[in-house]
Parts: sequence; structure tokens; C-alpha cells
Amino acid sequence: MIQTPYYLIDKSHLLRNMEKIATLREASGAKALLALKCFATWSVFDFMSEYMDGTTSSSLYEVKLGREKFPGETHAYSVAWADHEIDEVLGNSDKIIFNTANQLRRFEEVSRDHTRGLRVNPGVSTSGFDLADPARPFSRLGEHTPEDIEPVADLISGFMFHNNCENADFERFDNMLGSIQQRFGHLIRRMDWISLGGGIHFTGEGYPLDRLAERLKRFAGENEVQVYLEPGEASITKSTTLEVTVLDTLFNGKNLAIVDSSIEAHMLDLLIYRESAKMNEAGDQDWMVCGKSCLAGDIFGEFKFDHALKPGDRLSIQDAAGYTMVKKNWFNGVKMPAIAIRELDGTERLVRDFDYGDFAAALS
Repeated sequence: MIQTPYYLIDKSHLLRNMEKIATLREASGAKALLALKCFATWSVFDFMSEYMDGTTSSSLYEVKLGREKFPGETHAYSVAWADHEIDEVLGNSDKIIFNTANQLRRFEEVSRDHTRGLRVNPGVSTSGFDLADPARPFSRLGEHTPEDIEPVADLISGFMFHNNCENADFERFDNMLGSIQQRFGHLIRRMDWISLGGGIHFTGEGYPLDRLAERLKRFAGENEVQVYLEPGEASITKSTTLEVTVLDTLFNGKNLAIVDSSIEAHMLDLLIYRESAKMNEAGDQDWMVCGKSCLAGDIFGEFKFDHALKPGDRLSIQDAAGYTMVKKNWFNGVKMPAIAIRELDGTERLVRDFDYGDFAAALS
């Protein structure tokens, strides 16, 4: 039995997302790139590459990981490329996407023989969090006006529009795409490819995949472009759990259970956005599940159980892949969760463990 804590990727659950991505690709003609900023556990890249076209990045290291571990296209995007890394970025990518016209001009000569794109910020988004909203006031993410893009349009062959965030509403996406076409359509029609980014929750239950496919196909046809999507969360949603064990219990006005994990170290995104973890609840006993770090607010959430928790009980925290495994850290020196995979036949195998040597190596 694998020692907790560990992340458990269930391929049968991952497959459900992959099959929806494959269906959308087939019906729409769009290509799908895994957004490594959300999920970069490369032990399942061979499996995912059977259903996806490649990867997209936010940094040089992600570019290199995509090129090395994921068959297919490698798109390189960063909010800002540095002089000392641009040659390596170009050497490990098929397309490079610049965040601003200034960056494009700065690296125009060295990237002249490369396929180039520019990020465009249409000024609308679906994010409920200002922290994650590309269209927040004074946003640095992309060029905002056709007037600023026009002078460099001949230097590129594509645009990236990334302005969705957990958008599960097709009508809202449809309206947003219409507004993008209306404002930037004359420039889009000069391009060969358009990435519509990630944040479209099309693998969720009940999402009208057929309508999305038709809309993407129509957009591609009207503008004579190859469409790309960059699913991150949509690729891996509900595929992974964080397996933990109860270490201690106490009562302080509420039933408290302390587990061998930490929300700050192992599910940081939930702490940043002040969201509760998810568990499959059953019963009428209320328990607050707490992490073992010294942070007073290291709390996974409050959940219902059908029995009183006790030391040794195993708990499965749901949906622990997106923006979670990529953010794990060594706060308090709490043991970093191992990584395991449940194969399609139900067998589980450990693919990576972490120990004191990894903790010491991360410091100096």
C-alpha cells in the first residue's frame, strides 16, 4: 500500500476528459494543446498525447518539458521573454507567442524564421476572481487595441486570445467570440491560426459540446484560420485525488481532524482563492479537516461523514490535479505528496516519491 500523502491520477477518469476532447477535435477541426501551467505531470503525457495535439507554456522550463515529454506541437508563450533565454525557447518550440508588440519588435530579428504570434486581450473575461482576471484594470496580459496591433500584424501569423476562466456557459462564450470577431475580425482574417486559449469548461457535465464544435468550425471557416484551444483544467478535471490519513482528532467547539497533508503546501490554489476542498460526503457528522502545518488557517474545509473520524482513517480529497500538483511546495518541511497512477485495469503504481534529499536540494 502506498504511503500517504500522495496524488492519485485515475486514468479511467482522465479518459473521460480525453474522449470529450477527441470528440471536439473531430467535430470542429480545432486542435487541443495541454496548458502546462495547470498540469505538468508528465508520467501521463504519453496517454494524453493520443487525444491531444501538443502543449502550450508560460515559461522556458515548460516549453522544454513540453518538447521533451509530450509528442506533437510545442507552443511557447510567456508574459515576458528574457534575452538570455530566447534562443533556447526558439530551439524548443514550433510557435512562439509574444505578450506585447514591444517584445515582438525586440526579438523580431532572432525569431524571423520562426512561426510567431501575439497575445490579444479583448478586455472581457468570465473570471469571478480579480486575481485571475486577464481583463482586470491595468492588465499587462496582451495587447488591447487594434491600433497597437496593426503596425506589427505583418510580423506574425496568429493571435492568442486567452480571456476565459472556468467558463461553463456556452452562450457567454458564443457572445464573447462574437465581440472578438467584431472588434478584431479585420486582423484575424489576415492570420493563419488563432488560439482561443483555455478556461472553457467544455468537459463538464451537460456542456453542449456539439454547439461548441459548430461554433468553432464556423469561426475557423469564416476567418480561414486553424483554431487552437488550450485546455488545462478541462483536460484533467475530476481525474485526481489527494490521498491523506488522519493523524489526530480533537474537539474545540467543532470536531477537528488533522491529516498528514497541508492545504498551503499541497493544494495552495484553494488557499489563495479561499475555496474549500472537495470530498465525497455522506452522513450527518460534521468534521473540519485540517492540515498539519503551523499555519492556523491550514484547513481543507468542513465535511460530513457517516462515522466519527479517528487516527488511521484514510480520506480522499477530490479534484486535486489542476493548479495543484504544479504548485506543491515544501512549506514547514511537510513531506511532499508522492505521485501515483491508477491504470485502466485498476492497478495502482507509484511513479514518484519525495524525501528529505529533495527538500534539502530545493534550498541552499
